[in-house]
Amino acid sequence: MEMPAPNTTTDAMKSSIGINGVQIGLQEWGRPTSTTTSTEERRPVIVLLHGFTGSTESWRTQGEIFAHRGFHVIALDMLGHGRSSAPDEPQRYAMEHCRADILAALQQSGINSGEAILLGYSMGGRIALHTALSGYFRALILESATPGLTTEQEREQRIRSDEALASCIEQYGVESFMDYWERRPLFSTQLTMPLRIRQQLRQQRLQNSVTGLSNSLRGVGTGAQPDLRTRLSTLAIPVLLITGSEDSKFTKIAEEMFQLLPQAQHTIVPESGHTVHFEQSEAFATIVYKFCQSLS
Repeated sequence: MEMPAPNTTTDAMKSSIGINGVQIGLQEWGRPTSTTTSTEERRPVIVLLHGFTGSTESWRTQGEIFAHRGFHVIALDMLGHGRSSAPDEPQRYAMEHCRADILAALQQSGINSGEAILLGYSMGGRIALHTALSGYFRALILESATPGLTTEQEREQRIRSDEALASCIEQYGVESFMDYWERRPLFSTQLTMPLRIRQQLRQQRLQNSVTGLSNSLRGVGTGAQPDLRTRLSTLAIPVLLITGSEDSKFTKIAEEMFQLLPQAQHTIVPESGHTVHFEQSEAFATIVYKFCQSLS
């Protein structure tokens, strides 16, 4: 698995798929170039879901690393982000629609049930957990993710907070919102990253639209997500939880999830905050790779 298999390319390939009345953006690395590849020769598939304000470009470094290590990597733009559609109706962004879009996109891409490993970061992690409960995936990796808020009061408070952020985006625009978003304590550890990388990250975030970001908050924000804790015991696949040592909030949440999941591992990455795959990209890739190898 260290080197690309024959009849594959590790160059990024961008496309979009029309499903369920919307367009979903894809970016792939290590995609087989031959349609005649046998089941035994097919590369293992890993599907990547980005966080809020992200896109498939958020995974470029990891996509290239995983492809060189033998994976077929598929990154998806969540609705309202990147090259995916940005509908005007917030309800179209809801979790059940995210799951339907992801499964339809993979099926149209020729990925069968039980074949892929699903990896989600933050917002993408919440969506990945909900989607993994469909039974479609071989394994699940959650980076800095939560199963939802525990009480109705917490959810209502978060819905109000998400609505305030959505209104801020609509009133002041994406760039002004990013000035605020990037200064949040949750992302303070990103300041240790090279300036060039931080500038690339900001430029990627600025490609998103007002409608897409604001309605994503309304439709699939943390407040809109149901609490999935009671369903974790039913997730009968291997799960890897990854958090940064400097992200105490999400490390605690991961420890709680670890106790509820039947087949879970939890890895805490030193000298990292919320965005482990950015801040410690090589360590993150190695952790994910070893977990995927253990599934063989």
